[in-house]
Amino acid sequence: MPVQEFPDTQDKQPNAPISLTRVGVTGVKKLVKIQRDNKRPIILLPTFDAFVDLPSTQKGVHMSRNPEAISEVIDESVSDMEIHIEDICANLVKRLLEKHEYAVRAETEATSEYIINKFSPVTHKKTQETTHIIARAIAMKDDLGNISVRKMVGAQVVGMTVCPCAQESVEQESKEKLLEFLDEETTQKVLEAVTFASHNQRGIGTILLEVSENQNVNVDDLITIIQNSMSSPVCEILKRPDENKIVTNAHKNPVFVEDCVRNMVLGLLEKYSDLPDNSMVTIKQVNEESIHQHNAYAEKVASMGELKQENNME
Repeated sequence: MPVQEFPDTQDKQPNAPISLTRVGVTGVKKLVKIQRDNKRPIILLPTFDAFVDLPSTQKGVHMSRNPEAISEVIDESVSDMEIHIEDICANLVKRLLEKHEYAVRAETEATSEYIINKFSPVTHKKTQETTHIIARAIAMKDDLGNISVRKMVGAQVVGMTVCPCAQESVEQESKEKLLEFLDEETTQKVLEAVTFASHNQRGIGTILLEVSENQNVNVDDLITIIQNSMSSPVCEILKRPDENKIVTNAHKNPVFVEDCVRNMVLGLLEKYSDLPDNSMVTIKQVNEESIHQHNAYAEKVASMGELKQENNME
């Protein structure tokens, strides 16, 4: 029995001839198994958003083609031993432009929880820590039908920060009290021997790094850079010696929200200085305050070339 054909309402002229920047689907969840040679496979459950632009002559996109493209690209990635989540996004935007012949721009983003294994600092209890990875890709089609792709990979990590300003005021007050019954030399020895209190924040650091289609960045490197930018990493399982170690180390390394972003810039330049100068970088830090209702925020958006120039690396 032949399949009944229905009219393509999407291909009709719209009532208002206005082009749209992004049309598509959001929140498509797929199970992805990423295989590495001689390493354990990584299981992800990413959420995909997939869009194309829509010309003013087209009433609507063929929406089912977007989740269809996501399924096709993921199924094809199973046989690739060295696939990265940003590669899946890059392949997806190209597939979207193939399926939507009227579109000249396609964009996709995938976000997923990413589990890393670590050990607590003193008792060495094994624990699983949750981070987030972010992948994006944008494809553009020129007048000759040639497609160019830009892809981005990133990570978001939670850590701990300690406020330097409050700590300095606590130290100053403590020094004045000690000088009431100790001499200057003894007071200084006491100040050097103890760790001073301050208010803490839960810090959320994010790096998003643009790479060419044939380049890849190890997301574990980005996670390490973010962790090292704050006063201390955090750990899910902590016994009392571990808690003491983390709190003490964090208060020995107080940082402002601005310091975290600058530290990430330095870590990124040290690890990936070979990336092209036109690679764009977005780095941001949100510190969820403990003594205020507001949060603190800092951000740096620049090319790798600009970051190198600012840090006298050229």
